[in-house]
Amino acid sequence: SDVANTTTPSPISKEDQVVNGHDEKENNPFAEYMWMENEEDFNRQVEEELQEQEFLDRCFQEMLDEEDQDWFIPSRDLPQGIGQLQQQLNELSVAEGHSSEDILSKSNLNPDAKEFVPGVKY
Repeated sequence: SDVANTTTPSPISKEDQVVNGHDEKENNPFAEYMWMENEEDFNRQVEEELQEQEFLDRCFQEMLDEEDQDWFIPSRDLPQGIGQLQQQLNELSVAEGHSSEDILSKSNLNPDAKEFVPGVKY
């Protein structure tokens, strides 16, 4: 079977043993801290990256603000009186207490008049 043909990893040889928490083959155990040697350059680089990110954020915000100017937002773009009129129109309803016969009896319209059709002369 395939399981019998697989090789098991060899145990760590004496050459690969860890001494003082570091491999003997590792050249400099402090390699990850070498950036501190040029700390001023590192700080300048990080500061430039932060400024660049801040600049990009401002650009995106300006772009979004310009895009918002193109959209019609009633609460922002309509005068305040228009909103009140809209609310009043929404509250209007046909009075339920009156029947259609009652409304027709009080009407001044001619029930025998011809139906109005736009563009047709009578």
